[in-house]
Amino acid sequence: MNDVLSKAKDGISALEGLLKDVITGFRPEITRDGRLSADAMDIHQYGAHSLAWMATYVEALRQLTRWAGILESAGRFGEIEQLILRIAFGEYTAQIFGGIPMAQGEFTRLNNLVPDTDYRARYLTGSLAEFEKSGNDGPSRSKLLELMLDRLGSASFGDTGLDDETEAVRSQLRRFTNEKVVPFAHAWHVEDSLIPMELVSDLAELGVFGLTVHEEHGGSGMSKTVMCAVSEELSRGYLGVGSLATRSEIAAELVACGGTEEQKAAWLPGIASGSIIPTAVFTEPGAGSDLGSLLTRAEPTESGYRITGNKTWITHAGRADLMTLLARTDPGTRDHSGLSMFVLEKTPGTVGNPFPDAAITGSEIPVIGYRGMKEYEIGFDGYHAKPDSLLGGSEGMGFRQLMQTFESARIQTAARAVGVAQSALECGLAHAVSRTQFGRSIAMFPRIGGKLAMMAVEIMLCRQLTYFAASRKDEGRRCDLEAGMAKLLAARVAWTAADNSVQIHGGNGFAVECPASRILCDARILSIFEGAAEIQAHVIARRILQPQIG
Repeated sequence: MNDVLSKAKDGISALEGLLKDVITGFRPEITRDGRLSADAMDIHQYGAHSLAWMATYVEALRQLTRWAGILESAGRFGEIEQLILRIAFGEYTAQIFGGIPMAQGEFTRLNNLVPDTDYRARYLTGSLAEFEKSGNDGPSRSKLLELMLDRLGSASFGDTGLDDETEAVRSQLRRFTNEKVVPFAHAWHVEDSLIPMELVSDLAELGVFGLTVHEEHGGSGMSKTVMCAVSEELSRGYLGVGSLATRSEIAAELVACGGTEEQKAAWLPGIASGSIIPTAVFTEPGAGSDLGSLLTRAEPTESGYRITGNKTWITHAGRADLMTLLARTDPGTRDHSGLSMFVLEKTPGTVGNPFPDAAITGSEIPVIGYRGMKEYEIGFDGYHAKPDSLLGGSEGMGFRQLMQTFESARIQTAARAVGVAQSALECGLAHAVSRTQFGRSIAMFPRIGGKLAMMAVEIMLCRQLTYFAASRKDEGRRCDLEAGMAKLLAARVAWTAADNSVQIHGGNGFAVECPASRILCDARILSIFEGAAEIQAHVIARRILQPQIG
């Protein structure tokens, strides 16, 4: 077995022991009478979230080690892949024992979780100690950069580990993105214009909107892993384009999992073909992460339902033909139990009149990034919903139906983040190679080259964690934990990569005309939507801290 891979496997074994020890030591802080306590979780939120980040790091390194093992078995574990594995273990081991950045100015500490415990002496030995000392050293980063420079223009710095079929789809989308997205993306952003319908039609022709929809409903029936590869490449070109398919993915999964046979037949073929553009209408001005406090009402009438209320942060709503809307059908409830999901028709609007239906009003929310689809506040004033628009035909199932889509949505968001990070790397690397200062390319300066090398390492970490979550989903296994971890880490990595790309550009990166500034604006949303980073960490912590029975 390759020496780096062998040491990585030893390292993972030690980190798994450390994580188990920390969970055991911290669990008494947040349990009462053998049960997880919500109040205690809030009191010890910093520690719980620190544990979530630590567990995410361990899982990311585990999946990178799995990736390396697959490549070695296939005879594809080359020098660049070995350096990525080595540097990843070096850096993430150092952070696990020294401090993991949860956000700017917020670092986890092992002693914050279980004070007065010398984990370094117990676990930072052997391979882990070697990785911490020299895994992410200057020569390793310099060599990785050298190999990256030999592969300028490559789809990935390092073998993705995808099978031939998935890699072929990814390559097709990369060519499409380079031709039809990359040259125009920055103008769409600067002008704050909608993504052209011609491009939407091109994506529909490629089958992007029906990628994972079952073949009997007009889709391709492909895997979530393929979805990740497609989302990654499109988002590399422009986050807005990569996110077009997210609308369809959420709507199709809602209907496929929770709809009646009639609703599936009515909506899924159109969503899959791209002839129906959906929008998700969930968030309200006073209810973001706390969906249980939604106030929008759906009151039964003789001919269906009358919907009244306000929604906000509704993406691509102006052009939409279809709205998946979460509303309260039981006025006597104040939690998730009274919520129902509706599948509603909407007349597509224009730039000048995005909401032509009489019972719907809306206004655009100007945003700094994530443009191309536009965000809206929407008001419903007695909108009439037909009886067959209630998803599944049963009231009170809305929150449960929505939860069924969260795994896929977060996996896809992680893939989008990987694409944005890759875009930041390619943008920063191209500038660093071409920019000369003090008689040489700035890529040759260690602080610049080191940033680029670490981008490649962290992108591969997030890519493999995302593919792992997708593979579990494909196998029909619960993967909310893995999807949440992938989204949590990839969003932070995308922001870091984008920030470093601007830094590499220097003053030029601060100019509106520079693509790096757009990538930075786009990257910022990734740790907010589909579950803010703080909420995501809380959910992860709850899953791993549940008391063990028996």
